[in-house]
Amino acid sequence: MILIADSGSTKTDWCLLDSARKGRYFITEGYNPYFCDEQYIINSIKANLPGEIDRLGITAVHFYGAGCQDDKVVVMEGILRSVFSNCEQITAEVDLLAAARGLLGNKPGFAAILGTGTNTCIYDGNRIINNVDSLGFILGDEGSGAAIGKRILRDYLRNKMPESVKRAFYNTYELKPADIIHKIYGEPLANRFCASFTRFLKHPEVDPNYGHQLVKSSFTEFFHNLVSCYPDYNKYTFNCIGSVSYHFAAILEEVLNDFQMEPGRILPSLIAELVSFHAVA
Repeated sequence: MILIADSGSTKTDWCLLDSARKGRYFITEGYNPYFCDEQYIINSIKANLPGEIDRLGITAVHFYGAGCQDDKVVVMEGILRSVFSNCEQITAEVDLLAAARGLLGNKPGFAAILGTGTNTCIYDGNRIINNVDSLGFILGDEGSGAAIGKRILRDYLRNKMPESVKRAFYNTYELKPADIIHKIYGEPLANRFCASFTRFLKHPEVDPNYGHQLVKSSFTEFFHNLVSCYPDYNKYTFNCIGSVSYHFAAILEEVLNDFQMEPGRILPSLIAELVSFHAVA
């Protein structure tokens, strides 16, 4: 049996392929080795695997994850060996390669992630050949759910929201300024906490103009600081995976037009595409 995973910082999409290539899909929380320690990830995977799945019967694991790069690849592969101890083949690779494979298959092009975090690349049909570092939650990740969430929280804390929006925010979350500061600076997974507020912009009491301008400004930063750094970026179509790009696709297309880049595939999830990729590999 083959287990395939596409993990962001918030959630992981899994599929178990049996010998007949029939898939069993399920979801767990996200596992980013930069934000979660090894034992936490091991315990969470074991606790959240569906009960009918026999961990000892899995022969191959293909894990794509946010943060699975450099020395963290070895860390994640070690974690997976602890969980799937009989597995013959375990590979951990960065989620950006999953995005490129899922969105483009074996064709060259531009691929991006706009979810809790952000990433971008040029793909030659086999491997990533150019990647402008997103710099992560603290220094970068422009356009991501975490970046949008930080903007919402700053506006709330600095009284920059329209009064009706601020009232809706407090009525929805009942968070005082001290609560927010503690969540971000005193607890783990601050990126996930910030990203959770993107859904607030869909709240019926939120002024659509406020939400539109906030998201468009964040996407414009994403294109200015990341996408447009690639030579001849606008000769490619813009292909992207992630809940943020999918749910704010109309605003994203406005920014694409501003930067003279044609839209390509915009998907909320990649797991079905990755299953197809590995099923024929």
